[in-house]
Amino acid sequence: MRAGTGLDWDTAWDITQRTFSYTNHTLMPEALEVWPVSLMERVLPRHMQIIYEINHRFLQWVDQNAPEHLKSGGAGGRLSIIQEYPEKAVRMAHLAIVGSFSVNGVAAMHSDILRKVVFPEFNALFPDRFRNITNGVTPRRWLNQCNRDLAALITEKLSGDWRCHLEQLRALVPHAEDAEFRGRWHAVKRANKQLLADYVQRKVGIACNLDAMFDVQVKRIHEYKRQLLNILHVIHLYNRVKRGDTDNWVNRCVLIGGKAAPGYAMAKDIIKLINNVAHMVNNDPDVGEKLKLVFFPNYRVSSMEVIAPGADLSEQISTAGKEASGTGNMKFMMNGALTIGTYDGANIEIMEAVGEENFFLFGLRAEDVQKLRHHYNPQQYIDQDGDLQAVMRLLESGYFNSREPGIFNNIINSLKSPSDPWMTLADFRSYVDAQQRVNDAWHYKHAWTRMSILNTACSGFFSTDRTMQQYNDEIWKLEPVIVGE
Repeated sequence: MRAGTGLDWDTAWDITQRTFSYTNHTLMPEALEVWPVSLMERVLPRHMQIIYEINHRFLQWVDQNAPEHLKSGGAGGRLSIIQEYPEKAVRMAHLAIVGSFSVNGVAAMHSDILRKVVFPEFNALFPDRFRNITNGVTPRRWLNQCNRDLAALITEKLSGDWRCHLEQLRALVPHAEDAEFRGRWHAVKRANKQLLADYVQRKVGIACNLDAMFDVQVKRIHEYKRQLLNILHVIHLYNRVKRGDTDNWVNRCVLIGGKAAPGYAMAKDIIKLINNVAHMVNNDPDVGEKLKLVFFPNYRVSSMEVIAPGADLSEQISTAGKEASGTGNMKFMMNGALTIGTYDGANIEIMEAVGEENFFLFGLRAEDVQKLRHHYNPQQYIDQDGDLQAVMRLLESGYFNSREPGIFNNIINSLKSPSDPWMTLADFRSYVDAQQRVNDAWHYKHAWTRMSILNTACSGFFSTDRTMQQYNDEIWKLEPVIVGE
């Protein structure tokens, strides 16, 4: 078989495999696409012929070269680019792996799951092909540009060009013990909170007290990211206020932002629930400034440039094993927000960098989620937890949708389903307890500011400069070009 260029198949395939590398960015179905063969044959018939040929040659190679354990027990079928059941389809991720010389995930845990859970046969077949390259964000935009006052304060204390060598931020660590520096850091944070409060006031007409904790979750609306868990906690806080349980209370402004995919009905239901709860909370005279809930409309990058510098608490609460990496978590850390999060994605590396004592960890781990999946019983968690019972009663009674009966039934049924893959109720108690630790820490302003400084100081690893250098060292192998000569 010859291509139009006159190359024979083996030469063309060798060029292909030496040219392409595959970066997997998420474990969700959208990254592991499966396209029906019937559709491919109708729309892209020549491509489908080539895919069949690639698969035929690949499976022949497997039969001749693979270890014996990969030739038995149906492993060949699991390696095949063509899926036979429930319908004949092309596994696009398999095609990407077969056609690439390198495969990587974007956080250490994510890459480990790719190797051990998602593609174990391919990892056994090509053990040198899989690697990890953790994501990063650019400090030029996500610190220097969007948080100019903090950048100026950092520059006063550091020599060298930290903007291009973000690991130099480590030199801030000793300054976290300096009361005068902590005071200036706190002043910058407060000024940024004022900018964020003004922004929220302009966009949604809700006033946030600067002395309140700015508790922020902004990201794509998706069940695995668990905006629902955040809302359950807000309802829990609201219920505490209503029953007068406000000892050692911390005022909060909870800000949630994100967009739903056009066809994602559950995500739109979640946005509706957030707005309905916000309407009740923000208009209840019993609550006052104790609690505010904001759904930020049309969340986008320019919004994040105001939100990240003003956030006190970064919500990174995905179901363990579902978040590939996250980059919002890095932007918040870089700007001095503290993280409450699960043992998932790049949260793990963030916690390792700053220390568990400066990170609010909670929830099941990925292996716990896997074990629990076969006997998950959400009702058991409700029955054992009075706070969760109270939250579910408010939801199920129609308290937040008295004029729209049944509108949240899909959410309630999902939360209470033994098949809920996100296991939201299983993590409720651990999350509430972690939020109480957040409250306790907030009362000690100097200690909180110290942790804020340490988060920024330890964020150097999460620069795109390190990420791109690692891609080049391990995959691209490009020679640097000197600009201007």
